[in-house]
Amino acid sequence: MEVRAELTATVWKVVAEVGATVSEGDELLILESMKMEIPVVASVSGTLTELRVAEEDRINEGDVVAVINPS
Repeated sequence: MEVRAELTATVWKVVAEVGATVSEGDELLILESMKMEIPVVASVSGTLTELRVAEEDRINEGDVVAVINPS
């Protein structure tokens, strides 16, 4: 299951690590846009298999930022 960015922003902080077990609603990373912090959360429960961004990366709306293998 791909997790996509909902807006164009900068990755402020990566919270989760690859290999971690996440639950639906868990925070994966925090984006910063126009001085606002926007959390990106897991849309399903499972194992975080990929993080496709790093802190300070600039991302666009619709970019895949993480991949979760549903459990």
